[in-house]
Amino acid sequence: MNQQASPVASHWWTESKKLARLTGPILIAQLTQMLMSVVDTLMAGRVSATDLAAVSVGGSIWVPSTLIIMGMALALAPIISHLDGGGKQRKVANMVQQGIYAAMLGGALCFIVIMCAPLILNAMSVEDNFRDITLDYLMYVATAIPALVIYMVLRNFCEGLSHTMPSLVVGIIGLIVNIPVNYVFIYGVGGFPELGGAGCGVATSIVIWVMALSMVLYVSLAKRFKKIGVFKRWHAPNWDDVWYIVRIGFPIATSMFFEVSLFAAAALVIAPLGATVVASHQIALNISSLVYMVPLSLSMAVTLRVGFALGAGNPANAMLSHKLATLYGMTFAAVNGLIMYITGAWLAGLYTDDQAVIQLAATLMGLAAIFTLSDTFQAIAIGTLRGYKDTKVVMFITFVSYWPLGLTVGILLSLTDTIVPSIGAAGMWVGFIVGLSVAAVLLTWRLRVVSRRYNEQHGLSLTQHPHA
Repeated sequence: MNQQASPVASHWWTESKKLARLTGPILIAQLTQMLMSVVDTLMAGRVSATDLAAVSVGGSIWVPSTLIIMGMALALAPIISHLDGGGKQRKVANMVQQGIYAAMLGGALCFIVIMCAPLILNAMSVEDNFRDITLDYLMYVATAIPALVIYMVLRNFCEGLSHTMPSLVVGIIGLIVNIPVNYVFIYGVGGFPELGGAGCGVATSIVIWVMALSMVLYVSLAKRFKKIGVFKRWHAPNWDDVWYIVRIGFPIATSMFFEVSLFAAAALVIAPLGATVVASHQIALNISSLVYMVPLSLSMAVTLRVGFALGAGNPANAMLSHKLATLYGMTFAAVNGLIMYITGAWLAGLYTDDQAVIQLAATLMGLAAIFTLSDTFQAIAIGTLRGYKDTKVVMFITFVSYWPLGLTVGILLSLTDTIVPSIGAAGMWVGFIVGLSVAAVLLTWRLRVVSRRYNEQHGLSLTQHPHA
């Protein structure tokens, strides 16, 4: 009995270590990105409320518009991990360059969105100073679009080869650069003009260019990438390959947009309920977003492990990676959910002294404890499906779950007496739980379908015990 259990336990332990080695650097890279946003907010807020609001609105236009670039780049990770697992590293350089072309298409769309910003702000009827700062911020940050394309593609190239340390190192470099350049351009230091909130746009652009150039240097000089030679020979666009990346990447970008826009819409829905409600909602969302960085990083890591396993013809290892990521993610979510439930009032007190806000935020964090479980489960299922390069159905599942279902339930519970007497902001969080829980169930069903279909098409068995 022990002789049979030992190899299985050893295999689980080996896979767990590989997941951890991938997840850790990705998590730190994600946290550095969050901290950059925090730095922008804090430093712009010291200038004036108008500058802070302009950076916030500008970011609300800039960040969603970049999702199309991110989606194209994220599509590369499973493609490259499949090639790596299948021993086809000679094809990687070409796919990276085709990924740059695909992401450039996304960059063009991003630029068009930013050029439409004046129309968006005119529709909002904002005051002239607010409008000018926001547009300046966007014009400055738009200069980083080519750099963002390069950075995101090369980051996913490295991660696709299960090498996540560059993401960590470059993320830390970006955070270190972000603070002084923000100071220089926001407040005007060393002869540079004092740009206020618009200076955040200059700083963001510089940081992204530094991160992109850092990635280029690393990929060009690192010994582990010498054989691949990403920039040794330049390939012309192969539109079949570009379209292949777009077919995987566009649904990824769209799914991310559905999730981002759900939370943005929720804030608008509850806005008529008053500043106390909105502030409480924002505090609970901020804390739960921080906690979400762990399952998000696990999701990105499991994409790489699943892609590698499938490329190597080991579907059993792919599903083992999914099961382990789910186990660790749900354990983390349960522990953190319990912490949020118990210490909700204390956590809210770190943000404000307003007792009404603290009490309501503590209530919402009790719901966030449940929300975190559903969110973790569905995030890891999405990551696994990306490893299978299955993204189109995921796009439809996330849309239906988040918008027609989750948001509708949230509106009905928070603003109307249709189902039960209106419960305010708590109703929106119940809507989140419903939407994410349905997504988790449907995505799990989709994963079963996709994994079975994959095994049938490749004549493989889920009962194998590979050693990849």
